[in-house]
Amino acid sequence: MPLSKKPTLTQYLIEQRRRYPQASGELNALILDVSIACKAIARAVAFGELGDAMGGVAGGELNVQGEVQKRLDVVSNEMFMRITEWSGHLAGMASEEMEHPYPVPAPYPRGKYLLVFDPLDGSSNIDVNVSVGSIFSILRAPQEVVASGRDVVEADFLQPGATQVAAGYALYGPTTMFVLSVGNGVAGFTLDPNLGEFKLTHPDIRVPADTHEFAINSSNSRFWEPPVKRYVDECLAGRTGPRGKDFNMRWIASMVAEAHRILMRGGVFLYPRDTKDAAKPGRLRLLYEANPIGFLMEQAGGRASTGRQPVLGVKPGELHQRIGLVFGSMNEVERIERYHHEPATREAPNPLFVERSLFRD
Repeated sequence: MPLSKKPTLTQYLIEQRRRYPQASGELNALILDVSIACKAIARAVAFGELGDAMGGVAGGELNVQGEVQKRLDVVSNEMFMRITEWSGHLAGMASEEMEHPYPVPAPYPRGKYLLVFDPLDGSSNIDVNVSVGSIFSILRAPQEVVASGRDVVEADFLQPGATQVAAGYALYGPTTMFVLSVGNGVAGFTLDPNLGEFKLTHPDIRVPADTHEFAINSSNSRFWEPPVKRYVDECLAGRTGPRGKDFNMRWIASMVAEAHRILMRGGVFLYPRDTKDAAKPGRLRLLYEANPIGFLMEQAGGRASTGRQPVLGVKPGELHQRIGLVFGSMNEVERIERYHHEPATREAPNPLFVERSLFRD
């Protein structure tokens, strides 16, 4: 199909809405607002050092996650807020860059949805021109919030990932893409720079059940739990090992880019719970990263897990909760879950330190 004949994001959303005659169209309008924010961020990213949004924040300020903020993190967060707050579709929003929820301010009308987002995932890669992105999730505001019009509070956002109405991400790479699920599969849209419109280029994204690629930060191997170490060791053993096939290992350090590669061709991504910091049960944010990416994976026929249970079933306990995450090709994620549930096996001791009969009593 010629590119000019491909549906726009607006046309796609109208078609999806026709499946629900009672729908008001508010969700469609909110998603389009999010897509506009992503276009604005894509433009800022594309200008790089030619623009005025690069570099660090003055004073080296830390965000609520304890991470050094880049100027583009702050700019991206502001774009999400300013573009989505005024239209009357949101009761409030929460961001990785903000400590507390943000109620839609007066005089703007308030709506029935909540928006959570990571405005610029992988921003540490900006300086070296590696793909980054934005991740978002849309939830229904509690009925009591909609009825009373009160300000949103943290508890309103603490919903399991399975309750998401829609989720997606934008990828700012060689092309800008907008990948979305409204609960009916996953579709990918490419930004047409001539028209300024997202056009449907990947209408039914599916994650292959099997793969020969895995992604993990191997520098943390000394902190891995035994099931993760077992899985990686088996992959590295290749064709002569228990898996009987060779694997390739990838690591981009941008979860949007990792997720996009897996959606396009399969694979498995692991950022598991480890022992590096006992106070943190994982590294990734449940609401802003794990849930929306997990939603997309499940909608595309893949699987998303903490390693022990489906991530979409986890009830959040706090706004910025961290969690271990494994996602991607169904059979590989299920294997990793199985390893976590099997009784731990004691590793054979290094022969160098085995007691020898010469020294026994």
